[in-house]
Amino acid sequence: MAQDITVPTLGESVTEATVGEWLKQPGDAVKQDEPIASLETDKVAVEVPSPIAGVLGELKVAVGDTVEVGAVLATVEAGDAPAAKNEPSKDEAPKASVPDKGVEKAAPAQAKEATGTESGGGGSGGDAVTMSPAVRRAVLEHGVDPTQIKGSGRDGRLTKEDVLAAAQSRKSEPAPTPSPAPAPAPAATASGERREERVKMTRMRQTIAKRLKGAQDNAALLTTFNDVDMSAVMETRNRYKDLFAKKHDIRLGFMGFFAKASCLALKDVPSVNAYIEGDEIVYHDYVDISVAVSAPNGLVVPVVRDADKKGFAQIEKDIADFGARAKDGTLTMDDMKGGTFTISNGGVFGSLMSTPIINPPQSAVLGLHRIEDRPVAIDGKVEIRPMMYIALSYDHRLIDGREAVTALKIIKEAIEDPARMLIDL
Repeated sequence: MAQDITVPTLGESVTEATVGEWLKQPGDAVKQDEPIASLETDKVAVEVPSPIAGVLGELKVAVGDTVEVGAVLATVEAGDAPAAKNEPSKDEAPKASVPDKGVEKAAPAQAKEATGTESGGGGSGGDAVTMSPAVRRAVLEHGVDPTQIKGSGRDGRLTKEDVLAAAQSRKSEPAPTPSPAPAPAPAATASGERREERVKMTRMRQTIAKRLKGAQDNAALLTTFNDVDMSAVMETRNRYKDLFAKKHDIRLGFMGFFAKASCLALKDVPSVNAYIEGDEIVYHDYVDISVAVSAPNGLVVPVVRDADKKGFAQIEKDIADFGARAKDGTLTMDDMKGGTFTISNGGVFGSLMSTPIINPPQSAVLGLHRIEDRPVAIDGKVEIRPMMYIALSYDHRLIDGREAVTALKIIKEAIEDPARMLIDL
């Protein structure tokens, strides 16, 4: 008896998604709750499980199609798959009833690998690990063999960075030029050295673009700067990092210090932790800090909830977990829901200074930057200190300049004198 596989509920205010890839093909045996497709939403990739164990039937939609919540994706027949369907011959055409579109035609060999699994550590097919849509696209675009790349992600899964590194290492070797995406692209010049390629924006990238542009259009954005002497925090971290790691089984980083310092500032200046909704201001008596994390598909902002009530160890564990799951593409909609304030650390990429954009509907974002030794005046003498520029971008409709400067100054003072975080000053 056939049963429909439908688009599940995707989260608050999310009503549609794009089919990113099929993890199974018609005729494949599937287990109950085994993922059969990956959908790209505005925020994350969502895997769709099979409701029953059986054999995957007809695919109702193709890769790249937009589907709404409740739409039928495919059917599954209860029962076992015929043995012949598990090992299709090389001469057989693909059995998917709906062919994949776009760049999948560019590299059929790699597409065949990418539609299903990537082998883990050279093992058998039973050890296969599914690839995220971003990794799959990178495999197709660069024409590399995913089975020959060692994954650095969780459980040996491939990441986009692994694919790009493999493509770079074989750059000197002749490789097939990938065909462009569905939109027509200008032909290369006669020399073959200049070309253009058109790739459709992912749903997540489109959403990021709309939200950031919307923030500029709707908010009165302004940024205030300060610099921070990191000596005290670095000394504290160096003194206790081994004991901290031994007791809590997590590395003591700088984000925990800035998260706790931000909590002090947000409690003292409530408007920085609020947002505008219509003609009302919504204040919060809690602090949920969104932490900007770089993922293969773009920037995501999972939320450390109740950061004001958590200790350093739990905050560091939450951030480390978000970073690992962002790399693996396993963050969920709930991980990104809410947030009252954002911290974005561009310093890990070498940024000296920036003006970060707020994450709507929030009203402020703290930007961190790289630490570098600079000469500063201390008690009338010039000393070399590890300094960091910090920036607070804010919505001037809600937050006055005095409040923004005060909040940033509280953060600066807490970082330069970490004892303030212990005695709530």
